[in-house]
Amino acid sequence: MAHVDLCSGIGGFALGFEWAELSKPVLFCDIEPWSRQILAKHWPDVPIAEDVKELANDPTRIIHAIGDRPSILTAGYPCQPFSQAGQRRGSEDDRHIWPEIFSIVQQVRPDWLICENVSGHITMGLDEVLSDLADKANYAVQTFHLGAVSVDARHRRMRIWIVARNVADADIINRRAVKKSKQSKARTWRQSLSNSSSDVANAESNRTGKSRHAHKTEGSKESSATQPHGSSADVADAQSKRLEDDGRRGELGRERDRRRMPTQSGGEKRSNTWKPEPPVGRVANGIPRRVDRLKGLGNAIVPQIAMRIGQTIKAVEDA
Repeated sequence: MAHVDLCSGIGGFALGFEWAELSKPVLFCDIEPWSRQILAKHWPDVPIAEDVKELANDPTRIIHAIGDRPSILTAGYPCQPFSQAGQRRGSEDDRHIWPEIFSIVQQVRPDWLICENVSGHITMGLDEVLSDLADKANYAVQTFHLGAVSVDARHRRMRIWIVARNVADADIINRRAVKKSKQSKARTWRQSLSNSSSDVANAESNRTGKSRHAHKTEGSKESSATQPHGSSADVADAQSKRLEDDGRRGELGRERDRRRMPTQSGGEKRSNTWKPEPPVGRVANGIPRRVDRLKGLGNAIVPQIAMRIGQTIKAVEDA
């Protein structure tokens, strides 16, 4: 799929979707110069816009980037209007850009829309977003309240995730599905014919059989080695003891907590809770662009969660 990433940050959505083999980015957009430098470093061939408001006024650049491919649009739009850490001015905040993002959705009509924001959005502004998508744009919408802890991290980092699917343009989507199905059947037929020819031509060759087996084994190893940390196997294993509060970190993790949290009397306090955010060491010297790095990390999404969402969308698209 063609992936347009608004409010891209340091590329968490693009990274997660690439891990899921769902899409390739065709356009980034971020207002922060440092974030654009990071995106340009890791995706040098992908164009980067600077302002969502400009794209909302003229979405031609997005439309051309997508072409006639199935598309997915993502937006981790600014959290300051809704965050408990701020003044929560909502739509009165200058950084409130949901109207511009929704304008892009209405003009571009992506097949999928994925948004992420802070938990404070649940009690401020989320109703407007869901109403706009479901009532005005005819998208099927589902929300998820997930944190980094859901992919086995040691901190909570709870966020609201909005997953929306275009159900208004069903005819266009169905035509794409039919075309994709025909192409898939043609590929399967060609592959089957190729395998049959190869088997007949090498029916008496034991060495060929061994070669095939070795190739398959090597491919399996490569696939396992390149699987990202926090893969679908870890995420999907809902019965894993690691997901239980009692056994998540084991004695080593609990011992760290006891050392970190002394009581006022000088004793040790036992804790089985997770930290709200990762311990990034906010006081340090000699690290270049440290403020930019901390800001980028603070605004970033958890790519392993994006990967799991991407895997689910891919399963729906391939069904």
